[in-house]
Amino acid sequence: MKPSIIILLLLIPFFSFSQKNGATMVTSKQEAKEIKAIKKFQKDLNEEYLNPKETPLRGDNFTNFKKHPFFPIDLKYRVRAKFVKTENPVPFDLPTSSGKTKSYQEFGKATFELDGKPYTLTVYQSLDLMKTEKYKDHLFLPFRDVTNTKETYGGGKYMDLKIPEGNSIILDFNQSYHPYCAYNAYDYNCPIVPEENKLPVEIRAGVMYEDIYHH
Repeated sequence: MKPSIIILLLLIPFFSFSQKNGATMVTSKQEAKEIKAIKKFQKDLNEEYLNPKETPLRGDNFTNFKKHPFFPIDLKYRVRAKFVKTENPVPFDLPTSSGKTKSYQEFGKATFELDGKPYTLTVYQSLDLMKTEKYKDHLFLPFRDVTNTKETYGGGKYMDLKIPEGNSIILDFNQSYHPYCAYNAYDYNCPIVPEENKLPVEIRAGVMYEDIYHH
C-alpha cells in the first residue's frame, strides 16, 4: 500500500463529513465538538424562553414563541483572543436601560482578529455576582456591532464568559444573545453596552431578532 494512502487512512478517524450547499465538507473532531456546544447553547436558550418560570416573555409574546432565530453557525466567529487582565480595577456604575445603574469592574481586555483586522473588547465582572459561589468566575461581555437595528437588537448583545486560566480567552459569538430588555423592557433592567465595546464590523453570529415584541 502506498505511504500516502496509509497516511490518509490514519487521518480519517479524526474527521467527520457533512453536507453544506450540496458539497461535502470535512469537519475535524474539534470543530464538531465546538458546533455541538453551540447547538447546546441554542437548545438551552430556547428551553429557557419556553419555560414560564424563566422566560422574560409575557402575554402573547410568550404564547406565540416557538424558538429563537439564529444566524447559521459559523466558526469564523469563534476566536481565540489575547487576554490582558486589568490590574487594580476600579469599581464603576454601568448605566442600564431603566435609567438606573449596576456595579461592575473592568476585568480585562480581549484582542482578536476577524478577517485579518484586529479588534479589542473590554470584559467586565459584576460586583454583585462575584460574591456568589455560583458566579464567582463569571465574566460579562456586552458588545454592539453593525448588525444592530437590522438583524439584531438595537441595544446590542451579551456574551457570558469564565475567568481564563492563561493569557488567552475564547470568544464564541455564536453563543451571544440579546438582553431580556430586547423582549420585555418593562420588567427588566439591562446594562447598556459601553461605547468602547462598539465594533465597526458585522458579527453575523448568535441570536437574531424578530421585531415582534412590544418593548
